[in-house]
Amino acid sequence: MTLVLLVPLLLLAAACIVLFGPHGSEHARVKAAGYPIAAAFLGSIATLHLVTALGPVSIRFYDLSSIASFAIPIGFYVDRLSAVMMTLITGVSVIIYSYSTGYMYQDRHARRYLAMICLTDFVLICMVSGANLMMLFLFWQILSYLLYVLAHNHAHAGTLAGAFKTFTLLRVADMAFLAGIVLAYQLYGTLEFQELFARAADTPVMLSLWSGVEISGATAVTLLVFIGAMGKSAQFPIHLWLPGSLFAPTPVHALLHAGIINAGGFLINRLAPLFGLSSTTLHVAFLVGTVTAILGASMMLAQNDIKKTLGFSTIGQMGYMIMECGLGAFSLAVFHLIAHGLFKATVFLNCGTIIHKARQEPDFPHVDHQAEEPGLSRLTWFTGSVTTLFIPLLILLITHGVLHIPLLESQGTVIFLFFIWITSSQAILTLTRLRQVASWKVSTAMLMTLLFIVFVYLFAVESFTEFLYPNPEEVASYFRAAALPNWLFDLIIVTATILTVASWSYLYMSAHGMSLRMPPWVQGLRVRLYLPFMNRLYADELYALIGQTIMRAVHQVDKRERGWSR
Repeated sequence: MTLVLLVPLLLLAAACIVLFGPHGSEHARVKAAGYPIAAAFLGSIATLHLVTALGPVSIRFYDLSSIASFAIPIGFYVDRLSAVMMTLITGVSVIIYSYSTGYMYQDRHARRYLAMICLTDFVLICMVSGANLMMLFLFWQILSYLLYVLAHNHAHAGTLAGAFKTFTLLRVADMAFLAGIVLAYQLYGTLEFQELFARAADTPVMLSLWSGVEISGATAVTLLVFIGAMGKSAQFPIHLWLPGSLFAPTPVHALLHAGIINAGGFLINRLAPLFGLSSTTLHVAFLVGTVTAILGASMMLAQNDIKKTLGFSTIGQMGYMIMECGLGAFSLAVFHLIAHGLFKATVFLNCGTIIHKARQEPDFPHVDHQAEEPGLSRLTWFTGSVTTLFIPLLILLITHGVLHIPLLESQGTVIFLFFIWITSSQAILTLTRLRQVASWKVSTAMLMTLLFIVFVYLFAVESFTEFLYPNPEEVASYFRAAALPNWLFDLIIVTATILTVASWSYLYMSAHGMSLRMPPWVQGLRVRLYLPFMNRLYADELYALIGQTIMRAVHQVDKRERGWSR
């Protein structure tokens, strides 16, 4: 209990050290606050070890039998999921805080900024270790308000507009989340996680929307909660707040993209037993995640600003994470958010350095105009073809299509194999130069990349899944709940295979100076699509038009009903 409470208290103490103290000691206090943050990271690691060895830790500062005490249900429930998230948050925070002390030292509001970073870490830790839905929502709300404050430079018009947009859109999503909590309490009479899951599984409830149309209580609750997850994780169409917040300092975005935006994936995993009772919600999550991943990646490719490119990249990655949840692969979603969080935090920190260097040196980044060697390596071509197309297709098509081997009797395992294929192919084609002389080193690098990614994903499938969800039957039930109709699943597999092979073939041919014959309308379509994607599908303008229309309607009603608004 002491260890679990110590982690958030250390982060709160760091914020107090930065804020309070004698005048003239600001620099020393800023440096000193780094030690409690590092201690919190060590405490999170110890908590993870403790929870793994002895089981979940539960602390309650309220009495369930008393309604009055339940008004502020402060308590902690730390299981393996919470401990993993605590370790990720505090580990990333150590890096971000250390970087920020030098990055923001000339800013006149640096002390407020660093204190807000520590306070945000405290809120995140309390959120992921909350003992019940109400406490989780309480800190979820505080986090939404902190996102407004973390915009930092509110004197800048663009920053203020982005902060207001963030505040407004998250309010919409959070209202749906709150409605889901109220409905869950009304249906099941509790907000304690384990008791809520047990009652939802033991006593199915049906709700009548209107005559002849019914929906299960679990579906209604999870759909409302999922809207809240969509807001924090910037899912389409509630994604606009993330690009609008890019005026904030880059360390803020390192924390945002490494920790805060993962809240949607954490929420779904925290309520996984409840989501596992609703195939409808999982299918909706799969659809929303797929659309977000496609649109986020497409808009990323059309941006001409480094921070916007990284922002839309995060939206696409969060789409992948939600899509994995929709497939019942909850553990893979957690593994994904950890890997993405660590990667994107370091990228955003480096992004700040690059922006400063580009402002100081007009010629940075230096462009090497030396032409590439026109050499064409048959060895590199052959190895790339084998590693990105032949071997993965052989494994996928033979095991699933020809031999009909039931891979753990679930569609989810086939999806895992497709993730391995696409990720390894992308890494090989982006990290390895294809136009160069024959080299066994390049071929070895391709094969090692494939083996490394296969190992990492298999670890995520087997070891990490077993760590987060030790009960195999529970994991299998999630995959069964998320299962798609066989014809739709096979259609997705075939379509993904054709598109992937065609895409990689096009990249290979382009890298070797070849060209594909394309109908004229394809080239025209590419040109027409570029402008909408560069302008983010004009979603900001559309939302502004909807808001203006609503305000006009309100003013018309107000004029007709004089005195109604007084």
